[in-house]
Amino acid sequence: MVVVLMLTTVPDAATADALADGALAARLAACVSQLGAVRSRYHWEGKVETAEEIQLLFKTSPVRSLELERFIQSHHPYDTPEIVSWQAAAAPKYGQWVIGETQRLFHV
Repeated sequence: MVVVLMLTTVPDAATADALADGALAARLAACVSQLGAVRSRYHWEGKVETAEEIQLLFKTSPVRSLELERFIQSHHPYDTPEIVSWQAAAAPKYGQWVIGETQRLFHV
């Protein structure tokens, strides 16, 4: 069973909570793990910068991954947010759970 893992960093806990809650509410992710504080060093506008950030790891289905990426991009406070994703093999029960939790809800 294949799932998609998507990683981003955000500047603070409030942003982390808002992104995680929004993705879960929209069923774009089955689970979001807040991996904790990290210190990022990167090139930006001709200088090497350092920032304290929080990493988030989203677990989603392949069919919802593009929507999740767009959601993160549109709700992220950075101009150029880190959004990286990759497919991973999951245990069958976990993969089925991720797929099931990221299904669109239809109102009848």
